[in-house]
Amino acid sequence: MARCAFIGLGVMGYPMAGHLASGDHQVRVFNRTTAKAETWVAEHGGSLGATPREAAEGAEFVFSCVGNDDDLRSVTYGDEGILAGMNNGGVFVDHTTASAIVAREIFAKANAAGVSFLDAPVSGGQAGAENGVLTVMCGGSADAFEKARPVIDCYAQAVTLLGEAGAGQLCKMVNQITVAGVVQGLAEGLDFGLRAGLDIKQVLGVISKGAAQSWQMENRGETMIDDQFDFGFAVDWMRKDLGICMAEAEQNGAALPMTREIDRFYGEVQEMGGGRWDTSSLIRRLRDS
Repeated sequence: MARCAFIGLGVMGYPMAGHLASGDHQVRVFNRTTAKAETWVAEHGGSLGATPREAAEGAEFVFSCVGNDDDLRSVTYGDEGILAGMNNGGVFVDHTTASAIVAREIFAKANAAGVSFLDAPVSGGQAGAENGVLTVMCGGSADAFEKARPVIDCYAQAVTLLGEAGAGQLCKMVNQITVAGVVQGLAEGLDFGLRAGLDIKQVLGVISKGAAQSWQMENRGETMIDDQFDFGFAVDWMRKDLGICMAEAEQNGAALPMTREIDRFYGEVQEMGGGRWDTSSLIRRLRDS
């Protein structure tokens, strides 16, 4: 049993914190919308912190999952921030998809405060969080990783240390670049098949047994055909993530022509009112063309 805090109870953080509680860990939570934190406590037990600092006080492990770099800084720094509440020797694990820049920045500040920090973005979406089968990509020290891994295992099927601070975020960028390409390819293929007059669900059943198979095909293929997008990872979030990828590419010299084009396509989906649609809604802009 470990004393834990979880900061940020969104669609990912809420079930992740729940798995910690189900794993018999003591969990204190903080969320900007207090009512959501109160609902979590009523459902899972544990306790509520009025500020990130209060939630983090006395915790051996502090987990966060918020929106972006600015959100992460806002809950980490200052008199009421996470670092102000953590004890020397504690481990701070951030699951936000953020920049490698902020990951390295917090690593340095945490280290100066006697706290270990892991940047640990996740893949697997809301369903992965709810089912406790996320993939977690970590950057930071091996010692901190080994301490935190048994606790992270409560909601993960795979937890990997990829290198020093920032490596977890960089790996998540690779993930998002790849996912964007797969979704666009699937959207184009399905739209092509529909326009060709094929029984597209039969086609999907056939190609899912071959080299075209992917998580996106297995989990989003039929809903794309059925024009259902009111679930899953939102277009707004994907554009935020792709923006991080493109900013990093400006620094490391990587060419991302496909990613930049797909980001533009997602911008068109937003203009259609689809900012909260699942990312598989790329097919909608093709079907409406």
